[in-house]
Amino acid sequence: MTDNAIEIAGLCKTYAATGRTAAKEALKDINLDIPRGSIFGLLGPNGAGKSTLINILAGLVVKTAGSVKIWGFDQDENPRQSRAAIGIMPQEPNLDPFFTPRGSLDVQAGLYGVPRSQRRTDELLDLIGLTDKADAYARSLSGGMRRRLLLGKALVHSPQILVLDEPTAGVDIELRNLLWANVRKLNEDGMTIILTTHYLEEAEAMCDEIAIINHGDMVVRDTTANLLERLDTKTMVIQPDSPASLPDMPAGISASQRADGALVFTYGTKTTPADAILDRVRGAGITIRDVKTQDPDLEDVFLSLTSGR
Repeated sequence: MTDNAIEIAGLCKTYAATGRTAAKEALKDINLDIPRGSIFGLLGPNGAGKSTLINILAGLVVKTAGSVKIWGFDQDENPRQSRAAIGIMPQEPNLDPFFTPRGSLDVQAGLYGVPRSQRRTDELLDLIGLTDKADAYARSLSGGMRRRLLLGKALVHSPQILVLDEPTAGVDIELRNLLWANVRKLNEDGMTIILTTHYLEEAEAMCDEIAIINHGDMVVRDTTANLLERLDTKTMVIQPDSPASLPDMPAGISASQRADGALVFTYGTKTTPADAILDRVRGAGITIRDVKTQDPDLEDVFLSLTSGR
């Protein structure tokens, strides 16, 4: 066994042309290893290829070329073992409205061949906060409760890897916090988590490493900390003591003014010391009431790597 939960090599997927659409190359020679026990972010704009990659991992889409190993099991040689090692929480609810949460979890466990004596239905109902709704029809559950039930269904067979596909899209803050508390607990217990999300602040807060896919290509894969360090930019926000106009700045410093009168300067930390901006502001006769700096966030990195591609 290796130290990787998932090993992907030379993965390609091309969707054949139809009468209405041309052939589409959804994934292009993807190579990716995901370490065991990590929380790994898989990011990319709409249509980038994330869903195709997840569906290949889940065994729902047949790859065109390449190899996929899940928990050491080759998907082609050991399909049952590789599928048993992974649980998928899909983006869209796929629940039978006439099943109760308890019934849904029991049926899902049966589909994975989990004996009744080894099923964790009550434990999972408690984990996802649906014990009091265990015997209510799924059609009566709120959208947030249905999302929690999807998480429970992904865990019925005790997988080593959990894939969360946009798990908090459209949910309220309370549910989002509950989901992330569950994810952290599962990860602390040794489970490998793969996360796709459009909320980049979540990826920044949760993920150890991140891979960004765009137009089927792997744009970058690095630790979250290293990605944030890639941008040699910083933003300084100065609140003048009284209304003031933007002073002239040297080349390489972009300046703008907010509606509240604050002066905003973006500069490269390797080429411009902060004092140079402050000296220019003071030299223009502006009295500074407050000043703060802002480091780039993951959204800035994401846009810099995917724009124009």
